[in-house]
Amino acid sequence: MSQVEIMGMIGVNRERDSSRGVTVSLFGGGINPADEIPAGIDPDYIAEFSQAHEASGFDKVLIGCSSATAEGFGVAGYAASQTKTLGFLIAHRPGFVVPTLAARQAATLDQLTMGRVAMHIISGGSDLEQRRDGDWIDHDARYRRTDEFMEVVKRVWTETKPFDHKGEFYQFEQNLSEVRTYQQPHVPLYFGGASDVAKEVGAKRADVYALWGEPLASIKEQIADIRARAARYGRTIRFSVSVRPILGNTEGEAWERAMGILDRVKSSVGDTIGPGKPARMQSEGSRRLLDFAAKGDVHDRRLWMPIAATTGAAGNTTALVGTAEQVAESLLAYHQAGADAFIIRGFDPMQDSIDWGKELIPMVREGAVALASN
Repeated sequence: MSQVEIMGMIGVNRERDSSRGVTVSLFGGGINPADEIPAGIDPDYIAEFSQAHEASGFDKVLIGCSSATAEGFGVAGYAASQTKTLGFLIAHRPGFVVPTLAARQAATLDQLTMGRVAMHIISGGSDLEQRRDGDWIDHDARYRRTDEFMEVVKRVWTETKPFDHKGEFYQFEQNLSEVRTYQQPHVPLYFGGASDVAKEVGAKRADVYALWGEPLASIKEQIADIRARAARYGRTIRFSVSVRPILGNTEGEAWERAMGILDRVKSSVGDTIGPGKPARMQSEGSRRLLDFAAKGDVHDRRLWMPIAATTGAAGNTTALVGTAEQVAESLLAYHQAGADAFIIRGFDPMQDSIDWGKELIPMVREGAVALASN
């Protein structure tokens, strides 16, 4: 693996407009207001979007998960057939597919793609969103279930003899999978969460801990905390940081574009989401971002918070604003703090993924190599 892992995110439908036009993408493949639900899936767009990421030098793309969106393994399988080297980070919520089957699904795709699969385990930060798929357990119970889920999938991938399991959420007898993962010892497990219970589960089970884009000092504190927890389990763990770059040829142009995006976010989102809305009330990560937003619009010169404030911090909504060189410097500061992976996605997803391959991604990779040699 290179010094840093750079990941984007793909959706399944082309944006009707872009951040250079009328609306913006907040959640992956384009924001879809309730009265504009797409009729289906656009395979040509999935192929084009995936190929754009591959051509720009991304290592992986995240495929998101919600109660309303396309199923991730299917999307990843199709996108893999249209690319050669691009990896796929498939978001997966425990509780809807038993871990023995989920493990075989991931192992099957990992074999068919010759090792291009990873799973991003999402416990769920909203009671309302979980209930849309029939899940009624509370926040802390979801993380206990995630703990058990991650334990089981790793055993399915690595056990060589039939084994039994009896836990709080899952029970089975004599499980043995015939499908080994292509990657060894197993498919990587990414994980996110900002609550204390989440940190404990991630430290115990995750291979990569995903953090949202908080100020640098806070990222350092979280990495130190989670590393110490992992050490108590005899483990080491990697970290990723998720941010939304907004670039311009000059710093002034970048800030002008950022303000235009914010205006369009406000007009697109309206009252559907926002601070204090019930759909995100259980998310500690969202609460933290809103607290930082309340303390100031800009942190560390480039980390811009108003979009997080406007949307109730519903996901990866903090931005890094500046020229490619300035944003690369900010990403490398996170790298020096301990993050060796980044999830970056744009408000104009297709064009941003193309543009970032010209300067931003090469600058980050070159900077990481230079830091490693010092």
